[in-house]
Formats: sequence, structure tokens, C-alpha cells
Amino acid sequence: MKHDQQVMLMRQVFAHIDAGTTDVAESVCQHPVSSYSSPQRLARETEVLFRRFPLLLGMSCQIPEPGDHFTDDHSGIPILVVRGNDGQVRAFHNVCRHRGARVAEGCGHQKNFVCPYHGWTYGLDGKLRGIPDQRNFPGVDRDTHGLVPLPVAERHGMLWVRPTLGSDGVDLDAQRHLGALDAEFASYGFDRYHHYETREIRRKMNWKLAIDTFLEPYHFSVLHRNTVAPLFFPNLCLFEPFGLHLREVLPRRSIETQRNMPESEWDLIPHNTIVYVLFPNTVFVVQVDHVETWRVYPIGNGVDECIMYLDFYVPNRIDSDSARRHWERNMDLTIRTVCEEDFPACEGMQRGFTSGAQTHAIYGRNEPALAHFERAVEEVVNGHSQPGDAA
Repeated sequence: MKHDQQVMLMRQVFAHIDAGTTDVAESVCQHPVSSYSSPQRLARETEVLFRRFPLLLGMSCQIPEPGDHFTDDHSGIPILVVRGNDGQVRAFHNVCRHRGARVAEGCGHQKNFVCPYHGWTYGLDGKLRGIPDQRNFPGVDRDTHGLVPLPVAERHGMLWVRPTLGSDGVDLDAQRHLGALDAEFASYGFDRYHHYETREIRRKMNWKLAIDTFLEPYHFSVLHRNTVAPLFFPNLCLFEPFGLHLREVLPRRSIETQRNMPESEWDLIPHNTIVYVLFPNTVFVVQVDHVETWRVYPIGNGVDECIMYLDFYVPNRIDSDSARRHWERNMDLTIRTVCEEDFPACEGMQRGFTSGAQTHAIYGRNEPALAHFERAVEEVVNGHSQPGDAA
């Protein structure tokens, strides 16, 4: 983040600290609990949000060299992402054009992709290179039977894929998708980061509840009173919407050490946690020494089940045992906080929502990021916003 923007945000934080205030929404929001408990609503979310929108599937550092690839099935569509010999990233349906078998599993490095069923072979560019016993497939044109491409974009070290083709074919404009956030993400240098680890977490709650818990510090002093609460100013955040996306700044108490320093020496990052929601399903967290992404998906048709992929990205290569131990402790602490405190509370909410005890949840004015995210989902699912409006 550029320094002039850091200074602007820190001025806002100090003003809130001095006044005992926080950024607020225009009004209290009454949100229907059916958005968390209706199977019909989930079916619509799956069709619109997890099919038509670009999804952040990973970072460039996961596939740095030609032939590096990974697969992704979390949206319900089998996807293969690969870096080609020309250095370009491409995405395809992970589906052989012969009988539909998967041509790749997991992640790794390949010179080409060979279907494990009958040996049809595809290049890193998706083109069909070989058909065993081709004489028995007269009329099957290799040029028209390559892997089916999907819209993909690589920008600022981030990999975006739209799981289905749109009217613009295989083009995906990540700059347009990020909109006003584009320059902000460019300033971080994520293309120089390294992937440490990905952990999978499954919980019995609606996928949006997992995202909601990152979007307000109102609960810090109660739910996290013995863990992270002493580190942060509870019930204080800065919020800014960016179309369907958002940014939330959560100040740490250590920011007070900056107050008497010249503004030219102010540094926002070490004294705040910066949370972005990259619509529709990624919580992107910038911490003092690493970056976390929480990619959240519903599980099948289960309105009360979700799966999360927590990815840790770090600025330096992990090339020693001490570094590995450091990041293992860091990730374990992150998971322990949310899995022992946030997510059990959310699972309790989910049971409450399905009990019929209430028709609406209440979002206070001091929870503006939460209200914005849920309102954005509502608008898109009801057809009032489109993928092109994301920024």
C-alpha cells in the first residue's frame, strides 16, 4: 500500500481512537436468516456466484515454472490451471475429450497431460497431441478436441478463473474485476511471495457465516477476550467498499507507538490487520509478516456445510528448519483462534437460524463491512448486480 494512503488511513484510526468511535453504516440492517438456511437460496448462489464470477484460485508462486499446475474442484467444476511453455497461465476443464476422465490430479509438474483411462495426450496449451490407435477415430479432429479452455487471468501475483465460459469467451479482465483495488494490490508485490501451506477446514455452517466472522471487531472483547482481544482496539474498524469488494482495517494497540513519530515514518502494516473480501468468496488478509487467503465454498447442496482453504503466503523462501517451525506455529495459532472460538460460535448461529426462532438477524451500524458483504450477495443473487459490477 502506498505511503500516502497509509498516512490517510492512520489519521482516521487516530481520530476514532481519540473520539471513541468507529466507521459506521447509515443504519441498522435487518437481514433475513433464510439467506443462511434456505436450500433454494444456496442453489441460486451456487449457480450465480460460483459459476459466473471470477474466483481467486491461488497465487502465481504456486506455478512459477512451465509445466507447473494444480487442479481445483471446489466450485463444483473440475478445473486445471497450468503455466505453459510460453510462460502464460491457462485454465481448462479438467476433462478428457474422449470419455470425460480427469487428465490431472492435485498439483505438480508435467510436460503434458495424459488421460489415465485411454492415454489421450494434451499439451500444456490444452491442444490434443495424441490419440492411441487413432485409425479407429476417423473424423476426430485434434484441432477441435483439445481441453476446453476457461477464462483465466494472472495479475499482481494472483490467479483468477471463471468456472464457466461467458459472452467474452476465454478473456478475463482481472484489472476490471478488481477496479479501484487494482492499484492497491499492485503496491504489495504479491508476485514475489512464496506459498507456505494450504490447510483444509470443514465446518457445519453456511459458507457466508465463515466470511462474516472476519468482518467486524465488535465481537473481539467478548469472544476473543483471552486471545487476540488484548492486541486490538475492540469495536473499531475502518471500512471502505469497492463495488462488490471491500476493505476493512483493524487497528492494533501497537499503533499508538506511531502517534508521536513524523508522518513520513508512519507504517500502517505492522500495526493493523487489513482484511479484504474479494467477491464472492475470498477473505484476503494482509498481516505484518505474511498474507492469508481464506477461500470459502459451500459443500454440495448442504446449506449448513462449508469447506475453507486457508493459504499462507510469505515474503521469503522457507529454507531452514527454524523458518519452517516459525510458520508452522503461526499457522497453528491462526487456525486455533478461528476453530476454537469463531467457528463454534458460527455453528451455533447456524443451528439457531434453522430452528425457526427468528426471521431476521441484526447488523449494527458498527458492523458496516458485514452489512456490505451480505447486501452485495443479496443484490447479485437477486439479479441487481452482474459480474462486471464487481469493482
